Amino acid sequence: MPVLDSFIAGLPKAELHVHHVGSASPRIVAELAARHPDSPVPTNPESLADFFTFRDFAHFVEVYLSVVDLIRDAEDVRLLTYEVARDMARQNIRYAELTVTPYSSTRRGIPDTAFVEAIEDARKSAESELGVVLRWCFDIPGEAGLEAAEETARIACDLRPEGLVSFGLGGPETGVPRPQFKPYFDRAIAAGLHSVPHAGETTGPQTIWDALVELRAERIGHGTSATRDPKLLAHLAEHRIPLEVCPTSNLATRAVADLEQHPVKEMVAAGVLVTINSDDPPMFGTDLNTEYGVAARLLELDAQGVAALAKNAVDASFLDPAGKAALRAEIDTYTAAWRG
Repeated sequence: MPVLDSFIAGLPKAELHVHHVGSASPRIVAELAARHPDSPVPTNPESLADFFTFRDFAHFVEVYLSVVDLIRDAEDVRLLTYEVARDMARQNIRYAELTVTPYSSTRRGIPDTAFVEAIEDARKSAESELGVVLRWCFDIPGEAGLEAAEETARIACDLRPEGLVSFGLGGPETGVPRPQFKPYFDRAIAAGLHSVPHAGETTGPQTIWDALVELRAERIGHGTSATRDPKLLAHLAEHRIPLEVCPTSNLATRAVADLEQHPVKEMVAAGVLVTINSDDPPMFGTDLNTEYGVAARLLELDAQGVAALAKNAVDASFLDPAGKAALRAEIDTYTAAWRG
């Protein structure tokens, strides 16, 4: 598929499920680790490949949090955010909704205002200098409980940075029931934010139902287990509730046993709106271009089909209508030129 890979590389894209700290490249992680030598994270970029090999989802969370611990001041936050945007620009990602976890930084002593100012400064620079439009999803780290939920909702609703569009819930699903977070999602929704929790990645379809009913989810992060419940699949398709699918991530965290068995084919066959995403790309040895290649193979897509998949992400995004129209038109122009 070298020709299709070339098409994907130049294709203008949007990404809706990608984590802030989880997008730190080995170079940046190593640089941060060198600045903070008390961390267990290797300072050698080559050694990070072994460090980022996960036994299971719990081990992934453990490794992820050790990288989170490298973000200790506002300059770390700003550096990370801008460099993530630089990597996106190299992939022709025009728009991204970056999942940010303020609680992970504020509980380590970074003032909430300094954190918000750092990501906003990086966002504005990324748009003007790199041509990448960033928006934020502030998410609750579910494993940290209701204290984290309260802090995340407070920062989201009281400080409300200009780039903030949505409110999410990440971290482990097992032992972290979705309904307990309902009051915090209610507050965020009342403040005008969209609801985009993770659900059904390492748990069953009931977690997705809980996200839909209790948290009023407008998109579902992962939703890998949705195919186990035909009624749920039909509901997602009928109401055009998108699933943010991250194939390589699901394999790395053992949410799926084998990429060939990934349920994305069943999701699409059921009429569900699917978007393709990279989740925590350097940690999983991937990027968005690679994930589009994986999806193209699994779904047996040609260039036109890949372009349609890219437009799914635009349609499912919280970009304003003019921005959506412009990005869709850019995808169509690029695809027509390629076919010509």
